[in-house]
Amino acid sequence: MRWSGQELGVEQAGMLPGLARLDNLVRSVQTPEFAGVTFHEVLAKSALNKVPGQSVVPFGWTINPYRGCSHACVYCFARPTHTYLDLDAGDDFDRQIVVKVNVAEVLRTELAKPSWRHDAVALGTNTDPYQRAEGRYSLMPGIIEALTMSGTPFSILTKGTLLRRDLPLLAEASKRVPVDLAMSIAIYDQELQQSVEPGTPSAAARLATVRAVREAGLDCAVFLMPILPYLTDTRAHLDEALRQAKAAGATSVLYTALHLRGGVKPWFMQWLAREHPELVERYRSMYYGNNAYAPKEYRKWLAARIRPLIRAHGLEQGREDAATGGVRSSALGRSPGDAPGFDRAEASARLATSAQGLGPADPAALF
Repeated sequence: MRWSGQELGVEQAGMLPGLARLDNLVRSVQTPEFAGVTFHEVLAKSALNKVPGQSVVPFGWTINPYRGCSHACVYCFARPTHTYLDLDAGDDFDRQIVVKVNVAEVLRTELAKPSWRHDAVALGTNTDPYQRAEGRYSLMPGIIEALTMSGTPFSILTKGTLLRRDLPLLAEASKRVPVDLAMSIAIYDQELQQSVEPGTPSAAARLATVRAVREAGLDCAVFLMPILPYLTDTRAHLDEALRQAKAAGATSVLYTALHLRGGVKPWFMQWLAREHPELVERYRSMYYGNNAYAPKEYRKWLAARIRPLIRAHGLEQGREDAATGGVRSSALGRSPGDAPGFDRAEASARLATSAQGLGPADPAALF
């Protein structure tokens, strides 16, 4: 193979007892194009992950082609899943990327089963399917094709501009099944964005991707989440973010305040202490103990500030989520038979706050 000379030695691969325990590691590789990143190629045992029955999210299944994410967002809720592999939730999550090289093949097999009910499937709920690794492995075209050919509606949430590569596929897919696309753009201050999300494309590049999605004839929601207390919750920042989203052609904007689970909180607070030490005590008082959500009073204050702005920019859809203090999509998963006439405006973002609402993923199920 093209990268066979980049494989790590047995001793190095053996430093990952978590992966070895799963007995599905093909090889671990490094490449100059991804300095500091190691890819661990595994053979997935399953592609579809069942969403718990008690969840209120508008889809029944998820797919995670990758585990770990080079976007390196300091607030990412999925960080603790790396500890199952005896890796840490900090740098390892950003630099040790698990790649399910056979995910499309496994997915086709699962979708062909007579028991498959064509429930809505979501991508982007755990780690980003269009992170930089996708440029190397190109797993998404096979996934999109498998979902489309099986008549399965799906949604994609991403920060990755590589989504543009697959727009022809997605446009064709939308003629057969409901396809919902959303771009996550939380921070519009370039310096802050590069500090909080150092591995992501710029907000400008993501907005350009929203424009490309719209030019391809598809709707695209913008996820203004998470909103960081005292950093991105000023009226000026929110108004400018909404103005830019509208100008790019976004069909709706959905938001939530920052959500900090226990396994993520230390990593985020370490960043905060380094970059904004004056805010540490404020955050400790807001996200005290095991509390993952911003206080109710803050969520009400944020809603009172942002909801009128969203309405003023003509970007409001969905319903209020009391738990997160944000707005989530009112769209429900539709059957493939609804595709020809389904309401794209209503269904612009199936994923709103879904990542926060899913709860911790079963680590074993991710393989």
